Amino acid sequence: MYSGRFVFSQLMDHIPREAFDRCVKKYSGDYRVKHFTCRSQFMCMAFGQLTYRNGLRDIIACLRANKNKLYHIGIRGNISLNNLSNANMKRDWRIYADFAQVLIATARDLYCDDQFSEEITETVYALDSSTISLSLSLFPWAKFREYRSGIKLHTVMELPSSIPTVIDITEAKPHDVNFLDRLIIEQGAIYVMDLGYMDYERLFRITKNNAFFVTRAKKNTQLKRRYSRKKDSSVGILSDQVVVAKSVTSFNKYPAALRRIRYRDPDDGRIIIFLTNNFELSALSITQLYKARWQIELFFKWIKQHLRIKAFWGFTENSVKTQIWIAVSVYVLVAIIRKRLDLEEHSLYNILQVLSVTPFCYDELAQLFNNTGLQFEDNKNPNQLSLFDL
Repeated sequence: MYSGRFVFSQLMDHIPREAFDRCVKKYSGDYRVKHFTCRSQFMCMAFGQLTYRNGLRDIIACLRANKNKLYHIGIRGNISLNNLSNANMKRDWRIYADFAQVLIATARDLYCDDQFSEEITETVYALDSSTISLSLSLFPWAKFREYRSGIKLHTVMELPSSIPTVIDITEAKPHDVNFLDRLIIEQGAIYVMDLGYMDYERLFRITKNNAFFVTRAKKNTQLKRRYSRKKDSSVGILSDQVVVAKSVTSFNKYPAALRRIRYRDPDDGRIIIFLTNNFELSALSITQLYKARWQIELFFKWIKQHLRIKAFWGFTENSVKTQIWIAVSVYVLVAIIRKRLDLEEHSLYNILQVLSVTPFCYDELAQLFNNTGLQFEDNKNPNQLSLFDL
């Protein structure tokens, strides 16, 4: 029997300590801190995310119930509600935002061999945002509408690995399309987005940066056909045309040709019109790219259901952003160990479920998922969300 270290401690071993310390030093996170350091704060919050705690009091109660084990899992200092609450309020949230980017870079390296398809070798990103509603009386700094507050998570996710590469947290009021102004365009990449990002001027910025986009056309989009390309009606392609913006104002914003693809969905018979600046890929591949954008919708639903980012453990802007970035770090960290420990037959949901009930167990982390009797049946419930089952 393995009698070494706790499961939670083994999981935290996959955190690059030097990179974390650099993030803390950059924002003076441990300045004049004697006991409860940023690392202890991160581990307490990560413990709360992994074990589905309902609040800071819940986290503290569980940790104090195992106080003789805290040193061995790497949590130092005086664990108290006051210390944890003050740390979330006062320590710069950018510490954990920067560290999440470190983990994201690690995860991207591990999943770099995952390609969308044999035809599509370029890096594919899906763009979308998700609004989290908040109480106006508790979160007045994030006023959204007359009677409620809210924030938005603007996310860029790499496909097919489902690794979020960019997350921008803003107030909920600004329109989604404004996020494209802040997005750093990667040359040669393909950006897949919904019709909410349909803006000629911003889309032309993607084209000027030698990147590609795939989006849906709005109902009132006026385009003029130049010529038609060969189509394959057997796979649902109704038309494949080269078009330009019809109005002078729109043409001045996007003075280049576009590709318009009309596609009939075989599932429900719905006709969808796609716009792209990619003239090399087949029309069917363009439709498959847009269909894969659904993974980012699953990502938002998944983290809202299985991580703690809807019920916040603090009311200040710093506390909210700290909690979100640590939740993202936990998500990416579990994705990292899934690849490193060769657990790809297990979904991310199953891995988190096991980790949630075994943080103080002595099992070896890799063997925890390979022990006899650990089997997961295929979930036939269509409402069950699943990631990384590609």
